[in-house]
Amino acid sequence: MRLAEQGGDVLFVATAEPLDDEMRTRIAAHRMERPATWATLEEPLDLAAALAHLAPSVATVVLDCLTLWVSNRLLLQDNPAADATILAEAERLLDRYAGGTATWIVVSNEVGLGLVPDTELGRRYRDILGEVNQRFAQRAERVLLMVAGLPVDLKRLHAGE
Repeated sequence: MRLAEQGGDVLFVATAEPLDDEMRTRIAAHRMERPATWATLEEPLDLAAALAHLAPSVATVVLDCLTLWVSNRLLLQDNPAADATILAEAERLLDRYAGGTATWIVVSNEVGLGLVPDTELGRRYRDILGEVNQRFAQRAERVLLMVAGLPVDLKRLHAGE
C-alpha cells in the first residue's frame, strides 16, 4: 500500500470472496485500511476481462492477491485441466499489464516454502500458484519477498548486486 500511495490514481483489485464470517471480517478490515480516494474493483475470477478497459487516469493497479485468485479459479474447476486454464488466464492478465500504462503492484504468497500438502488438491494448488508466481516474477521489474516485515529484493539478489 505504501508503494501505491506514491502517486496518481489507484485502483485496488480485490480477489477475496466473503464466503464466511471470518473472511467478511478480514475484507471489512482491508477496506478500512485503504485510502478513501482509491477505487476498488472486487473480482474473484476473471481478472483479465475486468481489467480490459482501465481508465486512463489509473496510474497504479494494486492486485491483491494472486494467491486467492488461483485458489478461486482452482476450486471453480477442480480437475487437472484447470491448471492449464489458470496458466492461460495468468498470461492474459500479464498481457493486460504489458498493454497498458499503469504501474502494477501484484501481491502473492509463497506457499512452497512450507510443508508438502497432504492432499492432491493442496499439492496442485501449491504447484500452480508457484508457476503463476514465477511467470509474474519473470515479467516484473522488481520482486520483493517480505520476510518478518522486511523487503528482500529478489531481482537485485539474482543480479548479484
